[in-house]
Amino acid sequence: MRIILSVTSDLVTDQRIHKIASSLRKTGFEVKVIGRKLKNSKELEPQIYETERIKLFFEKKIFFYAEYNLRMFFKLLFSRCDILLSNDLDTLTANFLVSKIRNKILIYDSHEYFTEVPELQERNFVKKIWTKIEKFILPKINFSYTVCQSIADEYRKKYGIAMNVIRNLPYFNNENSQKNFISNKKIILYQGVLNKGRGLELMLETMKFIENAIFVIIGDGDIAEKLKNIVNENFLQEKVLFLGKIPFSKLRSYTLAAEIGISLEENLGLNYYFALPNKIFDYIAAKIPVLVSDLPEMKRIIENFNVGMVAKSRKPQELAAQINEMLFNNELRNIWEKNLNLAAAELCWEKEEQKLLSIFNFLKNE
Repeated sequence: MRIILSVTSDLVTDQRIHKIASSLRKTGFEVKVIGRKLKNSKELEPQIYETERIKLFFEKKIFFYAEYNLRMFFKLLFSRCDILLSNDLDTLTANFLVSKIRNKILIYDSHEYFTEVPELQERNFVKKIWTKIEKFILPKINFSYTVCQSIADEYRKKYGIAMNVIRNLPYFNNENSQKNFISNKKIILYQGVLNKGRGLELMLETMKFIENAIFVIIGDGDIAEKLKNIVNENFLQEKVLFLGKIPFSKLRSYTLAAEIGISLEENLGLNYYFALPNKIFDYIAAKIPVLVSDLPEMKRIIENFNVGMVAKSRKPQELAAQINEMLFNNELRNIWEKNLNLAAAELCWEKEEQKLLSIFNFLKNE
């Protein structure tokens, strides 16, 4: 069976897409992944699945989504496939229409609670459009999954649908990686998208009160320039380092160099409130303790496995004191080290992918 997986990312750093496509290909499915190519997109590394990136005239806002879905509609309409795998609400319209016209199986992968992302909270008209699309299509989809139980529960309440949960966990058998970054200071790491509500401005303010450590930021996004300006204006160049985007195949070698990883999302709508970022699991896989926001899904992971701390305060000086304790309290770090080994073996893609494959193998045998 041939699966076409569509997504609006440029595929370079999209670990979830890579893992899903790889697992399906290894299981015997023929897989093609279609993303988009941006002006600053890096070249893709060869994969075991087929890839294609489309270049759009528009790159942002409603014109981008309209162009993307129009282009994808015609591409999918005339492409050989048995299953359409739509990733997030911004790809769903084209996939849904083609699935109906061609009588193809449609599977929906919700990477986040799309209508509750911070970028839509002050754009009521745009949010209303996306909500109408979601309300019209989601109840008509027979097979779907999302990244955490809280989001699945919300969709069940809203639309009466039973979404599976497939978390974005890293591979476990990746022990051959080596540290690719050396510093004479302890490294506090953030890896991910640089967007509003990620707690990055808070961390820059917090770094004023932390010594003998450097805050390393891996990723790019809408607020990247704003963050660099804050660093320059506050003379934090010796305490903050921007590494930009790093392909997922090389990312782990940087993660391994850190002393702690942070995930300090703000409570800006239900999408962040229920967030369970994949970077948390990447940190755990690299055996580094994690500092997270006091939000339910991420808090549950950290406390259940005892692999770090939940932020007690979002005041810079108080947060700095907690980070210093995580960096320099060896008794705590010894406890976390033992627990991280257990958590890394449990929270891995090799186990999580079995839930994914059960869905697709069921369809294969139908």
